[in-house]
Amino acid sequence: MRPDQWVQKARADFVTEVDREAERLISASLRERFPDCAIVGEELSPQLPPPGTSNPAPVFIVDPLDGTTNYLHRFPEYAVSIAALVSGELIAGVVLHVSYGVTYYATRGGGAWRNGERLAVSSLREPEQALIGTGFPFRDLGQLDRYQRQFAAVARGTAGLRRPGSAALDLCHVAAGRYDGFWELRLAPWDLAAGTLLVREAGGVVTNLEGTEDVLGHSSVVAGNPAVHSWLLKTLSDG
Repeated sequence: MRPDQWVQKARADFVTEVDREAERLISASLRERFPDCAIVGEELSPQLPPPGTSNPAPVFIVDPLDGTTNYLHRFPEYAVSIAALVSGELIAGVVLHVSYGVTYYATRGGGAWRNGERLAVSSLREPEQALIGTGFPFRDLGQLDRYQRQFAAVARGTAGLRRPGSAALDLCHVAAGRYDGFWELRLAPWDLAAGTLLVREAGGVVTNLEGTEDVLGHSSVVAGNPAVHSWLLKTLSDG
């Protein structure tokens, strides 16, 4: 897709016809199967039902293209992410790594999987051996000084940091044990809902920076195996 076809919604925040058409197709398919469902997505309705809402109809949280900038630059780290909530509880999630045709999926109480292979978070306990994923606050530069302090603190205590640019896939990498931990200062529900369930069903922990498990607002996120999550949460707070 040529740069003159990109639509810039905000600084470093692009949307394309691919995003819109993929979201339309996903929404049509979900509504055909679940006529009473609600669908939350960046280009559709950006609001989740209020906490405590009891409704047997599912709510689907959809990101039709997580990693749009990567897609536009032909960098192969982008995904489709869909999660399902019932009465406010995450019950299912799926992430398709489009470039490689790899599907990650999880159900509540049913484990996390990659193309039929069961996933588990890493067993590494020593932070100095850990590989940590992260995401830069490229849209909200007011957070950059805070993030740089956190980055320095984590870099001093670990084996390395990575930033490919798709939070949905970053969380899949945690679930698969490739990353030992991951953090980002602010993500939308559609960025992290499916990945959050994947990490938890793979034996990991996902919270915000305050240590609260509810990350489905526009929230910070800290994920990892239990030992690294605990260390990362403290290190980020100190940083």
